[in-house]
Amino acid sequence: MGLFLYLEKFLVMHLKINNETSRLRAVVLGTAKSNGGAPELDEAYDPKSIEHIKAGTYPQEEDMVKEMEAVANVLKKYDVEVFRPQIIENYNQIFTRDIAFVIEDKFVKANILPDREKEIKAIQHVIDQIAPEKIVKLPEEAHIEGGDVMPFGDYILVGTYSGDDYPDYITARTNTQAVNALQELFPKKKVVSFNLKKSNVDPKENALHLDCCFQPVGKDKAIIYKGGFLDSKEYQWLVNLFGEKNIFEITKDEMYNMNSNIFSISENVVISEEKFIRLNDWLRSHGITVEEVPYSQIAKQEGLLRCSTLPLIRD
Repeated sequence: MGLFLYLEKFLVMHLKINNETSRLRAVVLGTAKSNGGAPELDEAYDPKSIEHIKAGTYPQEEDMVKEMEAVANVLKKYDVEVFRPQIIENYNQIFTRDIAFVIEDKFVKANILPDREKEIKAIQHVIDQIAPEKIVKLPEEAHIEGGDVMPFGDYILVGTYSGDDYPDYITARTNTQAVNALQELFPKKKVVSFNLKKSNVDPKENALHLDCCFQPVGKDKAIIYKGGFLDSKEYQWLVNLFGEKNIFEITKDEMYNMNSNIFSISENVVISEEKFIRLNDWLRSHGITVEEVPYSQIAKQEGLLRCSTLPLIRD
């Protein structure tokens, strides 16, 4: 019995996520292998994918695999433990941020689009290393995806859409019931929600998740796109939280290209798309090392580096 208890303790993963920028130790990185090719129009989940399906420019699996392996190599360079999903044949498993998220020491399974239930099963080998009492599933009526959830110290910042026409938007992924559920689950945190602009047809008018128009970076800075927020007061609350001098404002085109969706390995190191010249120069000017990777093909699916990573442990 003693040996069993020892082994059980050894195998348990001790989750820890309190923000977006502390030193990363373990992460689930999605995979583009056996991606299934371009979906049919009625199978697409976002307007940017639809745009590229119509144009015949939807990304090729070979290109996306190369982009994701470039990220894996950077993570390994910084001694991050990298988990990958088990391969499901002909299935998109790139965006692991959608399917779950960690806050403090809890692993929260997202209530995602029903067609994507298989994705969480593909990381069961990771979930099996987590103590069962640390695994949480929110109530069925609480719709949520990890791209809308941003831990920030005493705060949990949450992107949502609260309009009565919520059911009409396939791009509305997190509702007010989920915001309330998070507040109940983390009573010591201040859960602050932000109403995001949604469009099923125009990717330049759609903030699919909060990380498509905002993300903290470094010790005290943030990337933000004002046009992604329906309420200017909510946008201003974030600007006030960080201070105007610490904010990097991106344009509509930069938002469309996913400039706010980079990924922090630490306060001093980020992974960013190589074409984000203006952003990358700004980051370097503030003493942040930028590990540049090609990721423009994956961006065609309205997701980028944060979307394809699920952090498990940070310092």
